[in-house]
Amino acid sequence: QVQLVESGGGLVQSGGSLRLSCAVFGSISGPHVTGWYRQAPGKQRELVASLGSNRYRNYADFAKGRFTISKDNANDMVSLQMNGLKPEDTAVYYCNLRPTTTVGDYWGRGTQVTVSS
Repeated sequence: QVQLVESGGGLVQSGGSLRLSCAVFGSISGPHVTGWYRQAPGKQRELVASLGSNRYRNYADFAKGRFTISKDNANDMVSLQMNGLKPEDTAVYYCNLRPTTTVGDYWGRGTQVTVSS
């Protein structure tokens, strides 16, 4: 069993910063990709950033240069540092863990990020 718990969301002004964290509980075997997704009201869920077990990073175009994904191997915490936030970044942000060699796809419950104009 794997459980993901997000934290760090909140209300910030345009241009501000937030740091989201994803705590991973349970056993994880084999290679996997950890990522952050977001979903705004009335829109499809979209990738924000992902981090492979080889530490390769992938970012959506809107996140490049502003957001940074990282993982602390000592405590299993996966973080997303968001700088220069814009109102269009407003969404629920979800942590995701996806094994690359076995079936499975795990999601957190999400954390709300609201950026005022």
